[in-house]
Amino acid sequence: MPKAFYITTTLPYVNADPHIGFALEVIQADVLARWHRLQGEEVFFNTGTDEHGQKILEAAKKNNREAIEYVNHYAAEFQKLKAALNLSNDTFVRTTDSTHCAAAAEMWRRCEAAGDIYKQAYEGLYCVGCEKFLTDREMADGHCLIHSTAPARLKEENYFFHFSKYQAALEAYLARPGVIVPEWRREEALSFVAEGLQDFSISREKARLAWGIPVPSDDTQIMYVWFDALTNYISTLGWPSANFEKFWVNGTTLQLAGKDQVRFQSLIWQAMLLSAGIKNTDTVFYHGFINSGGQKMSKSLGNVINPLDLVAEYGTDAVRYFLLRHVSPFEDSDVTLEKLKEWYNANLANGLGNLVSRIMKLAATHLLAAPVIPPVSTSPADCSAAIERFNLQEAMDLIWRMISELDKEMQETRPFEVVKTDPERGRSIISEMVVKLDAIGQILEPFLPATAASIQNLIKTNQTPTQPLFPRKD
Repeated sequence: MPKAFYITTTLPYVNADPHIGFALEVIQADVLARWHRLQGEEVFFNTGTDEHGQKILEAAKKNNREAIEYVNHYAAEFQKLKAALNLSNDTFVRTTDSTHCAAAAEMWRRCEAAGDIYKQAYEGLYCVGCEKFLTDREMADGHCLIHSTAPARLKEENYFFHFSKYQAALEAYLARPGVIVPEWRREEALSFVAEGLQDFSISREKARLAWGIPVPSDDTQIMYVWFDALTNYISTLGWPSANFEKFWVNGTTLQLAGKDQVRFQSLIWQAMLLSAGIKNTDTVFYHGFINSGGQKMSKSLGNVINPLDLVAEYGTDAVRYFLLRHVSPFEDSDVTLEKLKEWYNANLANGLGNLVSRIMKLAATHLLAAPVIPPVSTSPADCSAAIERFNLQEAMDLIWRMISELDKEMQETRPFEVVKTDPERGRSIISEMVVKLDAIGQILEPFLPATAASIQNLIKTNQTPTQPLFPRKD
């Protein structure tokens, strides 16, 4: 029986169009999902949209729309990423789905049965952007550190989650090797726990915020958006039934998230699982942010890069290439439209695309049929090791080293000249190059799937590309 592997992205808020930062996350997840399938594992790949909360409601009102109409529009925009980025996700969960709402209510009931939910009056500073009350260490000069806005003071009676109860259990969980990648994010999580955990509000008064999932047995309260949304990681599996046992309990679980999510994904969510008596996530992989021109992307600066626009300009696999090879999997990276064009022309148009055209033109001209392609591992040891460490950038560099070496071999052996004076030797050199090109195509499969398929089809039919794989951009 094949091993079960579960992978999920976070769920982006549907209060704006998709941005390149989420495209990075979902493409990383797609590569890992495809790679695990190639290892013979049974994979379940989840993504979706987070559609409740005050931020969503305010955005809908600002656009003169009903909340459901608003989230339906933006959920459709995010669903476009599947085709645009050639994603292989098995499901797209929406937190407004009835099955998810039922699972969130069940999570509440289980945490309540464990004695971890209680009601009390609370007054604090609330950041709409973060959708939470802020602590002193999350502010500077009276402003949210993330959104640079002054939080509003709110006072109301809410339900609270007994987060502090799980301090020791979370420390034990975080002590496990590999539970967070990269290592310094695990240290960050441990540092947060060491400072002491505080119980937090997990509901809002319905009179103030009606857009959300009702609290079971109390129709005056709505679930806090994070308590609701985090449950998607198991609601998408049909929890508490369906595929849950196979993929979450008995399989290997991997979550992807941005570096600002450590508190939510590796602390709050894990405490919720502990409270409900559910296995914790095996690993959470945190990526950095993408900046542009040395600045954080923002609409006001006009430097936001929309992945759908990039696909329209460069094509799907070019966008996948940009984000996998030129963006760090762990640290912040800087991307500009000028850099994208430079990378495209140098490494795709003049690099891989040109190499494929030259080799296949020689093959179609001088070989009567495609050479016999021996079985090749789709993941050589060094490439596999990089993927297992989640260093997809290193894996891409290794592949491009193979491309560079094959290009260098063509320059040194000059089969286009040899075949004229020594046809048999020339054909032998060409045949060997085709075999090496096929190996590159196989290894590229989880990274640039359409390009890999094109290369392998050209080799199988022994044809020259009718048009460049990556036309040069002037």
